[in-house]
Amino acid sequence: MARFRRRPGAAAAAATASETQLGLFGRLEVVTRPRSSDASPEARRLFYAVLGLLALGFLLQVSHASTTLPEALFREHLARLAVMRGIALLLIVGLWQLGTERLKAVAPALAVLALLLLVAVFVPGLQHKINGSRRWGDLPLVPFNVQASDVARVLGIVWLARRCEDLGPRVEEGLRGYLPTLGMGLLFCALVFLEPDLGSTILLGATWGTVMWVAGFQQRHIATSAAALGSAALVAGATMFSHVRDRIDIFLGDATNDQVARSAEAFASGGLFGVGLGQGEYRLAGLQYQQTDFVFALVGEELGLFGALLVILAYGAILWSGLRIARTVESRFSALVAYGLTVGVCLQALIHISVV
Repeated sequence: MARFRRRPGAAAAAATASETQLGLFGRLEVVTRPRSSDASPEARRLFYAVLGLLALGFLLQVSHASTTLPEALFREHLARLAVMRGIALLLIVGLWQLGTERLKAVAPALAVLALLLLVAVFVPGLQHKINGSRRWGDLPLVPFNVQASDVARVLGIVWLARRCEDLGPRVEEGLRGYLPTLGMGLLFCALVFLEPDLGSTILLGATWGTVMWVAGFQQRHIATSAAALGSAALVAGATMFSHVRDRIDIFLGDATNDQVARSAEAFASGGLFGVGLGQGEYRLAGLQYQQTDFVFALVGEELGLFGALLVILAYGAILWSGLRIARTVESRFSALVAYGLTVGVCLQALIHISVV
């Protein structure tokens, strides 16, 4: 199947090839083609889904903190949670008004910024270690810790979309198209891997690879690279880091993990509608990270299967709307950014939900 399709009407379409989505429509045939060329309705639906998740996450974290923190620390934590969500909303609205196309010109600078953030976590005085991992940075003038890999994934996708648009039909070329683009992705992944953070490395690599796939790079190149590099990352992780070996043993059934086992128990204890917001008991019985990485266990315990399905439906709405936006916008750059960010967010949610 040809990866590059030009719309009928020839000369004019050829003159604006960089603004045509090339192989993107053909790659996303599983998604119903939007009836309208206006992406605003889908953008609003996505925004409402994000607002819903922000609100639910806030309630769950407040519920958790209210029973696990002293009153003085709880007030401070509550203010911090509110401020963080306020910053998130300002960023969402600000970037919505700015528009994706205006990021195109600064995409190379954003890629450099992402790489600097990934390097900063190795610099004494800037790094913030937790459980032996240097995933966070204490940056000057920033009042909170920054997880460099999450920021790098977003900024890296912006650079990748710009790169794919600049290449145009040359995405099928191996030496000038595929290898340099893959090399940039490997640089990002290598820095994240060394933090160490194998999960974020796989997430970043998978997102990067799927964007290259829909952009029209040759499938055999992507499949070969994914198999080789994915296997190499797992072998290197298991060889270099004991926690990775432990997780592989757990996955294969050769070992158990109290955190994972008890999070499943917490989730199952909620039944159909949960024990009620703020009434969960596992947080007081030693189950850690229910307010962060294992928050889905808290959803199952306090809101039950009904609440869990609401969360999954919200992410389903984000996935659906994001892919529809990618198919609606005319700009190849904006389409690839929409696709990459949607896949990155939903794949990360899928991993965390699956762990619980």
